Amino acid sequence: MEQQRAEEHRFLTSEAVTEGHPDKVCDIISDAVLDAYLALDPDSRVAVETSAKDGLVVVEGEVSAPRFLDHIKIVRDAIASIGFTDAYSGLDPQGCGIINNIRPREFDSNSGVFGDINDVSALSKEQQYEAFGGDQGLMVGYACDDTPQLMPLPIYAANRLAESLAEARKSGRLPFLRPDGKTLVSVEYQSDLLDPVRITHVLISTQHDADITLDEVRNAVREQVLLPTIDALGYSLEDAQVVINRSRFVNGGPRADAGLTGRKIIVDTYGGIAAHGGGAFSGKDPHKPDRSAAYAARWVAKNIVAAGLARRAQVQIGYFHRTARPISIDIETFGTQQVERAAIQHAVEQSFDLRQLAIMDRLNLFRPIYQKTAAYGHFGRNDPDFTWEQTDVIDELLAKV
Repeated sequence: MEQQRAEEHRFLTSEAVTEGHPDKVCDIISDAVLDAYLALDPDSRVAVETSAKDGLVVVEGEVSAPRFLDHIKIVRDAIASIGFTDAYSGLDPQGCGIINNIRPREFDSNSGVFGDINDVSALSKEQQYEAFGGDQGLMVGYACDDTPQLMPLPIYAANRLAESLAEARKSGRLPFLRPDGKTLVSVEYQSDLLDPVRITHVLISTQHDADITLDEVRNAVREQVLLPTIDALGYSLEDAQVVINRSRFVNGGPRADAGLTGRKIIVDTYGGIAAHGGGAFSGKDPHKPDRSAAYAARWVAKNIVAAGLARRAQVQIGYFHRTARPISIDIETFGTQQVERAAIQHAVEQSFDLRQLAIMDRLNLFRPIYQKTAAYGHFGRNDPDFTWEQTDVIDELLAKV
């Protein structure tokens, strides 16, 4: 029986979407508004949601900033950046209707985040770190050694396929592609979810022009997107079931379905392989731990795995209302730890300053970098602006275990 169990394999599946997917359109618009305000003032407070259907986009929320920006222009520019050109393509960036319900918000006592302290400038940096409490909640980060980027293979592969679809479209290599699309990847693992064995299923569904045949779409996507991407990952499709566009896919974007900010949180993170705190990212400034502490949790988890302390690590961080320090930090290593789990927990607590404002400063999160996070995953990407992907605490962790 024990030998049989050891030989059992498991199969895990993740999906991703392109930036023209209706929900991603809304994430991108919300983060475009955020970036515009952070460019104006890094201390801006932004909470913006977007919905879209047919030719109507609604943006609403609250902003605290030195002045109000032109939200209509920001929305139109964001839609155009995705690649929509007219209503037939999915959403007309210049002709769609836009309802702007973003309102100014006057925060009482620095929105309560510094308690009863009104003159924040009188505080030292250390005092600000100790006083600032952005919000309550729980956030989860994850890392594993499936890939060099320390991401689960299914979601990493699905996002790279979706990103490759966009690159082929925007570069002009496959000009008949349109912005909407989905990808799905299933991977066979050994029973302990270590050492991926093979990719078993791949699905690519991409929007395309009406005047191209389905066979032309399938052949071009296979040669220009699928095969190069899988090859770059170091895998083959031998014995894999591959489907590219089961049927024609002309109508896409908000023309085909309604979109809403924050409805792709599993796509944004770890593809369902790790837990999730539940909070979405897009449209929220880094003062909200839903975003900043989730990035920090990934940073912690990635450093644990990069340091060789465990092959899989899940980090949960909990915050209480208006409290700077976490009320809980939990490290789960799924039996893959190389030292005692308690030693890893102690090393994390000693090596990472997870007070909310300290996270924002250490990871330099006050910059307008968020629109590009909204599609193709917030984690596992080789971009210097994604500071939470740094493995810069390895030596400190190893010194303290």
